[in-house]
Amino acid sequence: MINLQTGQCGICVHFGERHQERSELQHIRSTSRASELYTDECGHPMLAQVRLRVTPISGCDAFQAAKRTAEDLVQPEAPH
Repeated sequence: MINLQTGQCGICVHFGERHQERSELQHIRSTSRASELYTDECGHPMLAQVRLRVTPISGCDAFQAAKRTAEDLVQPEAPH
């Protein structure tokens, strides 16, 4: 397990965006920890067509922090 930091995909709203209710994603977001072997799709609109798969420790300039509680995961955080 690895610790995630702000700016990394595992705690970005776009990481696994099409299936945010999955228990794996809820666990990653609530604990900021993930397996180094876990991958999921990036749902960023610019990348959705290519179905890019990333690791939780990947990152990009389009990072948007995801909500951390299970109840809030269905609604992404609005950009500032």
